Amino acid sequence: MDKTVTNMMLAVFLAVTIVTLPNIVASVIKPSFLEPTNQIKTFYSQEELTGFVLAGLRRAEVNRLIEPFGPQIFKGEITAPTAASSRDLTDYSTTNVQVAGVDEADIVKSDGKFVYLASRNRFVIVEAYPAEEMKVLSSTTIKGSILGLYINRDRLVVFEGADYSPGPMSESPRPKPMPPMWVHGVYLEIYDVSDRERPRLIKEVRLNGDYVNSRMIGDYVYAIVSQPALYWAEEKPKVTLPTIGVDGEARELPATEIHYSESSDIPASYTLIVAMNTQAVGEGPKYEVVLTGYATTLYVSARDIYLTMPKGNWWSNEGSTIIHRIGIDGQRILSEANGEVPGRVLNQFSMDEHEGYLRVATTTGQVTRDRTKSGNHVYVMDARLNIVGKLEDLAPGEQIRSARFMGDRCYLVTFKKIDPFFTIDVNNPREPKLLGKLKIPGYSDYLHPYDENYIIGIGKDTIEAKQGDFAWYQGLKVSLFDVTEVENPKEVGKLIIGDRGTESPILRDHRAFLFTRRLNLLVIPVLEAKIFPEKYPTDISPNMYGDYVFQGAFVLHLAPQEGITVKGRITHVEDPQAFLKSGSYFGSNHEIKRSFYIGNVLYTVSDEIIKANNLPDLSEISQLRLVAS
Repeated sequence: MDKTVTNMMLAVFLAVTIVTLPNIVASVIKPSFLEPTNQIKTFYSQEELTGFVLAGLRRAEVNRLIEPFGPQIFKGEITAPTAASSRDLTDYSTTNVQVAGVDEADIVKSDGKFVYLASRNRFVIVEAYPAEEMKVLSSTTIKGSILGLYINRDRLVVFEGADYSPGPMSESPRPKPMPPMWVHGVYLEIYDVSDRERPRLIKEVRLNGDYVNSRMIGDYVYAIVSQPALYWAEEKPKVTLPTIGVDGEARELPATEIHYSESSDIPASYTLIVAMNTQAVGEGPKYEVVLTGYATTLYVSARDIYLTMPKGNWWSNEGSTIIHRIGIDGQRILSEANGEVPGRVLNQFSMDEHEGYLRVATTTGQVTRDRTKSGNHVYVMDARLNIVGKLEDLAPGEQIRSARFMGDRCYLVTFKKIDPFFTIDVNNPREPKLLGKLKIPGYSDYLHPYDENYIIGIGKDTIEAKQGDFAWYQGLKVSLFDVTEVENPKEVGKLIIGDRGTESPILRDHRAFLFTRRLNLLVIPVLEAKIFPEKYPTDISPNMYGDYVFQGAFVLHLAPQEGITVKGRITHVEDPQAFLKSGSYFGSNHEIKRSFYIGNVLYTVSDEIIKANNLPDLSEISQLRLVAS
């Protein structure tokens, strides 16, 4: 085999997308696990596994192996706090998640008194309440980078990513050697933080491969990791088994414990689902492993994990997405079904489980001048992941920019030049129906429920190009949609922040979004760019970028009757010259990444500073440096 092709194939085999979830919690919970369908099988031996993988490799077309799938970056009302705190505090925010009761890892976690912050290779515990007495209690450095945190009572869960050289994970005299896989490692670490000044590591689970994502439900953390099933030796592909290490002891998982489906596109990767009880670490982890393609998107309900993998050429009308459903209940994990839908899934918000059905929004083809090249669709699947209902061919020639399922409704935003905001009825799973649409300039990358009648959208304003079938992105756009008359949605509030070049992490990561309907408070981190007309002797073109003038948190008041207004701005950037020196890129350790509130205090967090401001007047109370200057 040609070495160039070999290397390209190897690169794709080892490439795993990090993915990057309030909707309504499924009102019907399955009383018990379903028996796995005959689609889900288990290997009888390692020889059978090897033959299956190599046969799939031979079937694969090289041009499909090097298809640039690209990362699928993934994001109500703030969910109720977990049992982390019994302190007498009336209200505090937690991570913005997709499913109530299903927590998502983030770089900042709060339990109503203490705050747990991740920055590069350290986590910091801060006593944040009362704000006037903020102080750092501890700062713990780890070897790798922190991928995310969870807090559950006195247990802090840290996901650590690290590059490591191949080799044994055990210090025993005769460790079992590991194959030469050039992969990343993921550490699931649990710390006892009952003494927050002295965090103590009490459990460490090491997984070969790349971190896909994780969730926490009750006391259980679920980690999803992708491990390559192939490596190359002497110009020949070799099939290896997945491994897991617990407290320094390695275990190779046998082929007889590995599940698979005949429908897998290119079975070159293992997806490993690990469950760990944060409060009973002595039980050790439980796991399920499935031989799959490359996991791209993850959606998790109260009782199910849904994993998607691309099949075929996503950018043609022939590409599709394979979906695996894994049932979860505490430490019990079971592969139950898999199915397939046409097209590609944008992110976790393109999926939702409701009353025993999975709803999925997809785009087929690519956006071109020929409007027959792409289409957008909604599919409804039963518990066996068979398609039972569909609504196809929405907005030909466009692609989905955001999706949100809320009970019996689905809201979609597609875009090429103008933003069609679609309202869809999915009450009857066998017959989803288009109810209405609204065409306005711009688009939304993230949709968030204000309540059952109003939807918040965060995205970009746009200007149609005078020549060509496209539009120029402009400033950040915050919209409020009224869907009371579902057949006739309206935009009842709009705010444009900055000019072309203005960015926010919310466009890619919903966890940076802070909203509470009780206070009509919306806080978004923004890097603002402005165009100054006096700098340009001629007309300003819509393709011109502005100069960076601000980075920080925009604090907004948002209400249906009052629209959207700016209450104030908070920044950690101390030297305004930093923007003048920035050129076309701005980066700073003082860049605000997250915000949260405890009581009537709003906190903003950057890598170096945590700042506390009063609500509602935003007067500064205190600030604390997280790193000694």
